Amino acid sequence: MTSPPTILVLTTPDLGVPAELGTLGPRTTIRATDAAGLADAIAGVDALLLWDFFSPAVASAWQRADRLRWIHVAAAGVDRLLFPQLQESDVVVTNAHGVFDRHIAEFVLASLLAHTKLLHESRQLQQEHVWRHREPLPLHGTRALVVGTGGIGRGIARLLGAVGVEVTGAGRTARTGDGDFRTILPSDQLPSYVGEFDHIVNVTPLTPQTRGLFDRQVFDAMRPTAYFVNVGRGASVVEADLVDALRAGSLAGAALDVFEQEPLPADSPLWDAPGVAISPHLSGDVVGWRAQLAAQFVRLADRFLDGDDLPDPVDKRLGFVVPTR
Repeated sequence: MTSPPTILVLTTPDLGVPAELGTLGPRTTIRATDAAGLADAIAGVDALLLWDFFSPAVASAWQRADRLRWIHVAAAGVDRLLFPQLQESDVVVTNAHGVFDRHIAEFVLASLLAHTKLLHESRQLQQEHVWRHREPLPLHGTRALVVGTGGIGRGIARLLGAVGVEVTGAGRTARTGDGDFRTILPSDQLPSYVGEFDHIVNVTPLTPQTRGLFDRQVFDAMRPTAYFVNVGRGASVVEADLVDALRAGSLAGAALDVFEQEPLPADSPLWDAPGVAISPHLSGDVVGWRAQLAAQFVRLADRFLDGDDLPDPVDKRLGFVVPTR
């Protein structure tokens, strides 16, 4: 390894460079650039931290990356990073694996509780100064389908299971259940079984196989009482089909935290679709989340500088970390 190796941080003026990287001290040289300067800055760099994690700038600078061996994306999704030359290279890609699992699981649980306990409706009635007794739905004893069986999906399954929800997973291949899921069904056959569930949670990464996965056929197969939660990727949902399904009463409602276009345009019909709760891509962003991401990178960088293998690398062909079980 060249001494000292160089780590380049792709960032923005607003984000800056995380202070935690200072603990790497004399073991490495740390430089920073924005997307416009990446092509000039990446030559001679050993590792690249995408602190500006949604930037697609790496592809256009790739030909100048003459020494690059590791890219870390400070986010769960890597769909904005991957391109054929990177996929075919020996460069290791890691992501924020494990950082968001509990945070997003808590958000999903809160979404289901808000729906079943009529909290959105109660808030609306409060604003109208209306006292109206109603009967909330139970969450205990219901059935949830979690589409996406990686770390975040398993975190959701564990938390829902703790409050008495029976959780089934959906993934690339069908397989027997384990401690987190009752069973795991093939996600490419969603319409054949999605109607068996009270709650459907999407936490899939965005890949060619999951783009547009939730379409008219899937929504029409849901129970009219079903509730849909999307904390995965916006482009995995055909939004026009979801709006039509909500208006037709094919499902009871949806909690949407991610969208195909972000920020969600003011004229999107999703804002006023019946039964929809919208949040601005914040399900994993609890107070202190950036410090957690920086601390994770420092731990990985120490391993990299020691010449050790990096844990939980992204499968660049699949576009996500392959679960170990």
